[in-house]
Amino acid sequence: MNGGIPLSQRRGSIAVRVGPYRIGGGAPVLVQSMTNTDTVDVAGTAAQVQALAEAGSELVRLTVNTPEAAAAVPHIRERLDAANCAVPLIGDFHYNGHKLLRDHPACAEALAKYRINPGNVGFREKRDRQFQTMIEVALEYDRPVRIGVNWGSLDQDLLAELMDRNATLKEPLDAQQVMRDALVESALRSAALAEEIGLARDHIVISCKVSQVQDLVAVYTDLAARSDYALHLGLTEAGMGSKGIVASTAALGILLQQGIGDTIRVSLTPAPGGDRTQEVIVAQEILQTMGLRAFTPLVIACPGCGRTTSTVFQELAEKIQSHVRARMPEWREDYVGVEDMQLAVMGCIVNGPGESKHADIGISLPGTGETPAAPVFIDGAKTVTLRGEGIAEAFQVIVEDYVATKYARRS
Repeated sequence: MNGGIPLSQRRGSIAVRVGPYRIGGGAPVLVQSMTNTDTVDVAGTAAQVQALAEAGSELVRLTVNTPEAAAAVPHIRERLDAANCAVPLIGDFHYNGHKLLRDHPACAEALAKYRINPGNVGFREKRDRQFQTMIEVALEYDRPVRIGVNWGSLDQDLLAELMDRNATLKEPLDAQQVMRDALVESALRSAALAEEIGLARDHIVISCKVSQVQDLVAVYTDLAARSDYALHLGLTEAGMGSKGIVASTAALGILLQQGIGDTIRVSLTPAPGGDRTQEVIVAQEILQTMGLRAFTPLVIACPGCGRTTSTVFQELAEKIQSHVRARMPEWREDYVGVEDMQLAVMGCIVNGPGESKHADIGISLPGTGETPAAPVFIDGAKTVTLRGEGIAEAFQVIVEDYVATKYARRS
């Protein structure tokens, strides 16, 4: 991929093995997502996990909050295995994780990684003991742990300690900076405690999630400067629709460009009845448009203007994008490198031919009132001009032929 930070130049973090994947240590940045089903619903949760995995989520997190949910996890794993879906499952634990992992060994074994929130692991004298129990289970099953600190559930005792210390300074920091410092301190203290208990550094991933872009950038910049743990990035409670997408893209883009981050999640609030896989697609597009990874062929399309008042090119761009995404699972299995293909669907003769020549395959549709002809360019050369009602279908055939002849078949 062109652009972005080359893998060889990314922040030096310790590699952590999760199922078939390596997090950090120069490995590609992985995409993670989380189910929003009731984990007790085995069939529904397994179906959503599979949908997220098919959309491209390489790690999927589940809520494990009750004995019934813990008991359901191994059955979810069984269903996924039967469907040949090997995506690693991560257990998200709060408050009672120490008990659930001890009481449900099949759950502990079925999960590929555990997520522990230091702010919700216990209070006062119980905190370290219950944290230790979870780490001991991770050691018993040789599982990595994400120590995931969250803005909304920060350890209040630690925050009070840092606030009191700050008050004694000659030039105290503002409350926002103390809060940021507390997030980082909570993560690093918890990681140090996990190591004292016996968990190796190559079994620890850290996250410090907040809901504001500048806070996330500041916290992770500090965290990356102070440690070499693998880092999971995500703007928590990013929001719905364009707001959530824009905020996540801004925050993650800044950090990824600095070489910070080993896994990412785009935490979008779905519309009622909305598709959970949207957050996976957005995460992939962030990585791909930055030149860090390639997941599916990109379709470049012009925004339209007064020269393109018809909807022909918009409809064609949508059809081609949908066609490419629908075909990608099979293409990925059959052809090497097809995810790097670039297509252009342009609306008029101003920039259309030029953009089309720069893409692997491009089509330049006529603008309003222009000659009803659409030249197609393949590898920079004009090959054919499409006319009539079936332009979309004809262009899809050209794309299929290009894939079959350009990319080597997997043996």
